[in-house]
Amino acid sequence: MTRPTLHRPPPDRPQTGAAPHISEAEAPCPTWGSAAGAAAQRGGAHHPPPGRPKAGAAPLGGSAAGAAAQRGGAQSGAALLAAMVTVALVATLATAALWRQWRGVEVEAAERARVQSAWLLTGALDWGRLLLAGDRREDRKKKQYVDHLGEPWSVPLAEARLSTFLAAGEASTDTDRDAFLSGQVTDLQSRLNVMNLLVGDGLAAYQRFERLFNALGLRSGELATLRDNLQRADAAMQDNRTGADTSDTTDALLMPRRFDQLAWLGLSADTLDILRPYVTVLPVTSGNNNNPVAVPVNLNTASALVIYAANLSIDEAGAQRLVAQRQSQYFENVATAVAQISGMNVDATWQSVNSSYFEVRGRLRLDDVALEEFAVVRRSSSGVSTLWRERAAVVVPDGP
Repeated sequence: MTRPTLHRPPPDRPQTGAAPHISEAEAPCPTWGSAAGAAAQRGGAHHPPPGRPKAGAAPLGGSAAGAAAQRGGAQSGAALLAAMVTVALVATLATAALWRQWRGVEVEAAERARVQSAWLLTGALDWGRLLLAGDRREDRKKKQYVDHLGEPWSVPLAEARLSTFLAAGEASTDTDRDAFLSGQVTDLQSRLNVMNLLVGDGLAAYQRFERLFNALGLRSGELATLRDNLQRADAAMQDNRTGADTSDTTDALLMPRRFDQLAWLGLSADTLDILRPYVTVLPVTSGNNNNPVAVPVNLNTASALVIYAANLSIDEAGAQRLVAQRQSQYFENVATAVAQISGMNVDATWQSVNSSYFEVRGRLRLDDVALEEFAVVRRSSSGVSTLWRERAAVVVPDGP
């Protein structure tokens, strides 16, 4: 039996059915061997060449780490924003709390200053009342009731520093403030009383006010308006007291109690400024049979112009001579004053040498704030009583 002969191809020709010979330099990546390529060709699957990522896959170079980095960056931005919002909120709350605390301190300081001012001004009023009460006791001992400008009550209290008193016993520096107190007592019967226009028919008082208006160059029409409105206001007040029919006085004005309230009765602001040193508003007293009695002018304290207006029998020159005479010796009675001026008549209804009504003024200055208090007091045999008090702020002028 003849043995078959095997046919071998030449060395440079590949054997039929064998895999093509690939050199070592042309060999694919180990992950893409011939067997794997054949299997891929048989399965019909398409694989990208080595080094090219599959479509839709994460980027090469650690896809999980890149996604985590993106997520971490977004979370860091949100945390930073939340921290900024928190800081802003805390700063706003802290500012509000600080403002409330500052406001509370300022309110407390203002309240303390108000209370201190009230006590000091009350002390100034008590100072004036004590002076007037002491003067009355001295007059009672002498049995001579005379008030003149040489008595202690007429000497004004110069501005005195009270900061040392306010800071006594206090260790805190917030009480070390500049405090100054001053005061003055003024005789209100050194002026003409507007309420005298209601005494009797008012003619005698009207004549005296007319002399004053003419001497000051004021219009007599304002004086007539003042008298008419004052009488209407008094009639309305009397009707209210008695319960009478008030149909005729429904449009009547209120009765004034203070000088500035005379503007209600028709006086202009300029007229009030001119009349302020010469006119006042005082209640009239009742004499015999409950008839009102005029408040007289004190010849020892009134100005020459007021004396001229109050006494119809002298001229302005005679009033000035009377003022010059009292500077050397005060008048002990009205007769002594009349003896100084020839032709001067005695009229005890409108002239006197003593007073019952006074104004006590106290002025307190704390730092750059000043307060003034005006009080009208009445002195009688039973003591010194306060009729009304008024407090007002005063502008302190700036220093040089």
